[in-house]
Amino acid sequence: MAETDVALRGLTKSFGELIAVDDVDLDIPRGDFFALLGPSGCGKTTTLRMIGGFEEPTAGTIELAGQDITHKPPHKRDVNTVFQSYALFPHMTVAENVAFGLERKKVDKAERKTRVAEALDLVELGSLATRRPAQMSGGQQQRVALARALVNRPRALLLDEPLGALDLRLRKQLQLELSQIQRDVGITFIHVTHDQEEAMTMADTIAVMRDGRIDQLGSATELYDHPRTAFVANFLGNSNLIDADVVSSFGAFAEVDADGGARLRVPTKSLSPANPAKIRIGVRPEKMTIGAVDDSPAVGGPNSLLGNVVDAAYIGLATQYVIHTDGGADLQVFVQNSANQKSALDEGDRVVASWDPEHTFVVEREEAHAG
Repeated sequence: MAETDVALRGLTKSFGELIAVDDVDLDIPRGDFFALLGPSGCGKTTTLRMIGGFEEPTAGTIELAGQDITHKPPHKRDVNTVFQSYALFPHMTVAENVAFGLERKKVDKAERKTRVAEALDLVELGSLATRRPAQMSGGQQQRVALARALVNRPRALLLDEPLGALDLRLRKQLQLELSQIQRDVGITFIHVTHDQEEAMTMADTIAVMRDGRIDQLGSATELYDHPRTAFVANFLGNSNLIDADVVSSFGAFAEVDADGGARLRVPTKSLSPANPAKIRIGVRPEKMTIGAVDDSPAVGGPNSLLGNVVDAAYIGLATQYVIHTDGGADLQVFVQNSANQKSALDEGDRVVASWDPEHTFVVEREEAHAG
């Protein structure tokens, strides 16, 4: 198991009556690409600023490599921060911007030159060392800011929505580049973002935050396929959530009654001992299939619900259907468009929506209505 690089214990930050970060405990492993993900006001940026030393915690501690840095000023912490605004010096060349931190640390000139060249090569800007920021694109400026932070070889690199000001195409390109750079240097990256796709593309571990707390922690796959709360289920993509009552929970699959009496199955392992009999089950729209049927109820796969198509929208890679089930639920189903398969379903068609019980997840019903 990797050693902990950054440890937060009971970390709390209040602004008057507002509790921005509420008693957060967190261990970030050495060399991890870690993302703090959540909507505006959830506490993710405040958490990052406390790690960087730009905000003083109201309570709790921050450790870096086993050392308590809770009350150390930013320049005495072995971390560097990359901001969305780049914050480059306009009168300096690219190389001079990157070398600035090394000069302040009084690194000798020869080593400075070597390390600046290495940092610029890492972000593929070695040929632009003599340019000034105004002569560069936004993406190039962000790379300079990244090189300036990495040249100091910090224990941890903090990224405060660094791609937020870039256009979509460039943002996606830099997501991949940032991931590769992190793997190359092996430094712990802590990345704040509200963009779910960005976090899922880059991060090894994601902490989904809500109301100053961590709602769920895990890999992108864990959070997407096995969300524990309705908030996480809906924040990371689309989810169909249906109230259900547990009927039996023996063997690999539990049986539940849902949507007006339909008997469905869910993985028993998804039911925690604390789960009440009344739960909420979920399935992702792309995990479902639909087909036209007559009015006979004896159709469909292991988990299936009958209903009618109430909306169909072509969205490029897929056609998005909304099915109003006989039990009153509205389900989204994504059917991939391909050269060999084109959907012929129209609004008003009688259909059955089916899915594999393995793809069903469970959240508590009270959690589902909380957010």
